[in-house]
Amino acid sequence: MTGTTPTRLALALAGLIAALAPGASAQEPPKPRQIVVNVAGGDTLAATRRIFFAEYEKRYGIRVVDSSPTNFAKLRAMVESGNIEWTVTEIGGEDAVRGQRMNLFEPIDRTVVPMDELPSPARDRKVTLARGVYSTVLAYRKDAFKPGAYPTGWKDFWDVKGFPGPRSMRNRAIDNLEFALIADGVPVDKLYPLDVDRAFKKLDEIKPHVAVWWSTGQQPAQLLIDREVVMTTGWNGRFYKMQREEAGVDVAWPGAMVKVGTFGVVKGTANAYWGQKLLAVFLEPKLQAAYAEAVGYPGTNPKGWEFIDKAAFKYFPTSPDNLPYVGWTNDEWWADNGAAVEERFSRWLLAR
Repeated sequence: MTGTTPTRLALALAGLIAALAPGASAQEPPKPRQIVVNVAGGDTLAATRRIFFAEYEKRYGIRVVDSSPTNFAKLRAMVESGNIEWTVTEIGGEDAVRGQRMNLFEPIDRTVVPMDELPSPARDRKVTLARGVYSTVLAYRKDAFKPGAYPTGWKDFWDVKGFPGPRSMRNRAIDNLEFALIADGVPVDKLYPLDVDRAFKKLDEIKPHVAVWWSTGQQPAQLLIDREVVMTTGWNGRFYKMQREEAGVDVAWPGAMVKVGTFGVVKGTANAYWGQKLLAVFLEPKLQAAYAEAVGYPGTNPKGWEFIDKAAFKYFPTSPDNLPYVGWTNDEWWADNGAAVEERFSRWLLAR
């Protein structure tokens, strides 16, 4: 014991006691009282807490504290300063690519997280877990058109004579460029690299007919409810409940752009192991099925489909009925080109 201070001895004993505590194993580090998970917030947070966080808390006895909204700049500052507040963060699209390039995440521990059952490319991810998918779709009021003559895709969205009425689109370039190119005849599997000039030329045609450029996820559905527009772009989960309740709103799936919702364990967190455990919970098929039925966003584990009501399949972007007709957003392209394209789009919006 020469040279060992009472403080060091006490810390060593505390660590030994924690390691031998009930529920601990030789392979597991001591459990923290809580972990902080940064999430996007909104309607999906309640379902995430009820389905995934509740199961994690029950299983491991670790409280999950949520923080929102997501913030890439804050994530980067945390990692660079070493002052880590979050254990796990949700991160979307091109930000997940940027985060991987900047080494902001711990590698996924495949001894903890069962990745082998996932389809490629979700199975091949190294640092961010593809928990589920969502899609930007064309949604419309059924009573604005004759029965059986509803819009079926982006060519119809651009056809203001055949499908008259005000439209709404997001005030961002992402998705709008893809939709413009699809409306101009580009197949969904041939979109990338995007022909930006061609897309903006096509957007010029629809711009006078866009009554509202939406900025928040709840706006598109409300615009349809309030009869301010007859059709709009929007995230499929925002129309899911209205579709299931037959509330007069439906979705055209051809040309919808699908994105992957991802989570990562923050680089340098003291609770990385327990963050990996949460990623594993995110992949459980029954939980993914419950989440899909709650909010309209299906998971990435193929086994989850076994637990979803087959009557609900038509409401999900990756169901067998819809998957052949959707496109997949190329996050790598947007990570490389997004800043310049979004700046150009902002100028385009302001131009007369």
